[in-house]
Amino acid sequence: MLPAQHRLRTSPDFTAILRRRGRVTVDAQLLVLTANTVPGRQYLPSRVGFVVGRPVGNAVARNRTKRRLREQCRARLALLTPGVDYVVRAHPAAASASSAALGSALDEAMTTIGARLRSRT
Repeated sequence: MLPAQHRLRTSPDFTAILRRRGRVTVDAQLLVLTANTVPGRQYLPSRVGFVVGRPVGNAVARNRTKRRLREQCRARLALLTPGVDYVVRAHPAAASASSAALGSALDEAMTTIGARLRSRT
């Protein structure tokens, strides 16, 4: 489970991040990672939120997918840029993807988004 300081929880936070640029789609059937840099947050821990909608499946499949994504992100907290908020949006194929596939998709997305963020600064 992700520590509380690394979780996005409120609707305004999700809305602000999803409106920003910085979106990376990895393996069009798995997930979309969106990042948002917030001025003045460079010393705060990065936060991660998950969007898993109804097309992914019933409530059991959605919750299972969220748990699997959350665990993959927890294992990669050290790779996240401090002060950056991330939203992971799962596509329907994420429900049937293996944890290894989800992890590699997250790695690829985080690498791409990290390079974009470093090039901006």
